Amino acid sequence: MRRTMTFVGVAVVGIGILLATVPAVAHHAFAAAFDDKKPINLQGKVTKVELVNPHSWIWMDVTGKDGKVVNWGIEGGPPSNLFRNGITKGSLPVGTEIKLFGYQAKSGEPRGVGVFVEYLDGRKVFMGGSAPGANGAGAAAAGTNGAGAAAAKP
Repeated sequence: MRRTMTFVGVAVVGIGILLATVPAVAHHAFAAAFDDKKPINLQGKVTKVELVNPHSWIWMDVTGKDGKVVNWGIEGGPPSNLFRNGITKGSLPVGTEIKLFGYQAKSGEPRGVGVFVEYLDGRKVFMGGSAPGANGAGAAAAGTNGAGAAAAKP
């Protein structure tokens, strides 16, 4: 009887641990939320920078061809990755005009995940997140030079 109770206890704990990891894996999956078939090239002014765990966010106003301004939210990696790559609130103050390459949310909302930020002077800073090429590895394969990527329709 005691052996059966020990086995049941170990099984319950083991299943609990396995189930606890499922949301974490799903949370960090690029393909779950973003569409690699919908690359975005945005240009606009930074309205907010949120350097918070687990993902940082850069919010920017983008003016569409129709003149309408849309506020886009772009997810980046954790703050430590952005700091390491050179993105801080001081280096990217509100009002800074930037270009941003990434992938749009599957939902079609004005949200995406960033690969890199490009300052108007040509400097590129990788966003260190879940997007292909966001850590700088395989950047050319991911199209992070901006070539061939379609502009999003804000």
